[in-house]
Amino acid sequence: MKNFLIAKQEWITTIFRVGFGGFLLYAGGLKAFDPAASANATAAYKILPTDLAHIAGYILPWFEVALAIFLILGIFIRPAAIASALLMLMFIGAIASVWARGMLIDCGCLGGGGAIDPSKATEARIAYAVDIARDIAFVGMCLYIFKYPYGKFSIDKKPETTTQASEDQE
Repeated sequence: MKNFLIAKQEWITTIFRVGFGGFLLYAGGLKAFDPAASANATAAYKILPTDLAHIAGYILPWFEVALAIFLILGIFIRPAAIASALLMLMFIGAIASVWARGMLIDCGCLGGGGAIDPSKATEARIAYAVDIARDIAFVGMCLYIFKYPYGKFSIDKKPETTTQASEDQE
């Protein structure tokens, strides 16, 4: 299995980069074009003061879109992977906080967001678990991308090793 992963590393990196980048582009794009809903969804978490939450709600979608572009194109791969992992950890913490406080909100991960009807409490709690599990998987993907940043179809290219460079000079 290890040999397979090593042999296919460039393709695994590419699939993770483009797949996760595509998700970020979709999620960020939905929110970027409805900034008021994004701001209200961020405020619904009641973690930040309302004004600061609204500012974050306006900025976060564009940050997601920028990270998505970096990952999909394969530029600034390692910084984008770390920033994306930290973003996902922040989302995990926010969702876990809402869940622990017994709040019922739509996370706003894919647009929308805000309070949920109390009759849908079970669905909300299942959604929290699913969202956290998804974001944990994304953190894992980001860590893999950080460790193995060079895949197919990226603008950033793997630097030549010093052994290869010295052999070329001879």
